[in-house]
Amino acid sequence: MTLATIMTLLAQGMVFTAEIFLITIVGALPLGVVVALLRMSKCAPVALAARFYISVMRGTPLMLQLMFWMFGPYYIFGIEMPPEWKFTACAIGFIMNYAAYFGEIYRSGIQSIPQGQYEAAQVLGYSKPQTFVLIVLPQVIKRIIPAMSNEIITLVKDTALAFVLGISEMFSVAKQIAAREVSMLPYIIAAAIYWVVCMAIEMVLTRVEKRLSYYHD
Repeated sequence: MTLATIMTLLAQGMVFTAEIFLITIVGALPLGVVVALLRMSKCAPVALAARFYISVMRGTPLMLQLMFWMFGPYYIFGIEMPPEWKFTACAIGFIMNYAAYFGEIYRSGIQSIPQGQYEAAQVLGYSKPQTFVLIVLPQVIKRIIPAMSNEIITLVKDTALAFVLGISEMFSVAKQIAAREVSMLPYIIAAAIYWVVCMAIEMVLTRVEKRLSYYHD
């Protein structure tokens, strides 16, 4: 198998990797805000439920969570899902898992805002939603970017776990080619692609952080 063929096959696998990544980002980022707000709720049962959810998501392997969403409908309810369910299960698993991590990052950012800013906003006539969106959230975003960057880069690598559901993302393709050709080259190329993607994401988030540097602590 030529190098060009290997690159072409890995590029096709990268399409699934990119889809998993983008779907997770689009779903987990806003869901993480909800998780953070529930976690900080003054209603004890709600806060406790959010803490339990976060504990389970962070305390169990993502691989097991993916398998739960894949096989849970059948083993729990006896429902046989169609073949395309595996990608949906993968998306749900990733979103639910990363929402817990993002939620804790959001919470740490929100709680780092001095109480005086909330009081000042109230004096100026801002409602609680306006205070959160216009005053608190911009500062929170700036403060959490380094932590979010780490999680987003980790997500790029975690997409390889989709192989347990039989999804032909890039790592799965590299493994198949390596087994067929008895060569480490596909793994090396896949590793280089992961690295380049992670570097690109890091550069983008660094630029975003610099653009938001006008928010001073």
